Amino acid sequence: MIGSVLPIVAPIMRDVLSSLFPDKEKAQEAEHKMMAALLAADKGQVHINQVEARHASLFVAGWRPWLGWVCGMGIFWSFVLQPVALWLNGVMGWHLPMPPIETGYLVELVMAMLGLGGLRSFEKVKGVAR
Repeated sequence: MIGSVLPIVAPIMRDVLSSLFPDKEKAQEAEHKMMAALLAADKGQVHINQVEARHASLFVAGWRPWLGWVCGMGIFWSFVLQPVALWLNGVMGWHLPMPPIETGYLVELVMAMLGLGGLRSFEKVKGVAR
């Protein structure tokens, strides 16, 4: 994850560090330390994700799939079931209220979970996509 953000963050980080450390060597040393810390944090998060996914408890291993299912059901309600229910409401003469769901947040979360945000496009443009 950090590797996909580094091309964006690294130049900004260099500018900030060069303004904080007038000595070029100290600025480079600080940059290397920050990069090492970021990469270590990324490796740690990957390890946590792997351990979490292998956990026997559904409450530990299943929260991400659950979140995906909840988002999927919300989007399915908003785009498929609610329009049909509204149509049936009108045809049958019912006056049942239909609860709206804010799909913007759901779609945003699903896109992030699937890795379909702008960073993937950025990787493709730079030619580093696998």
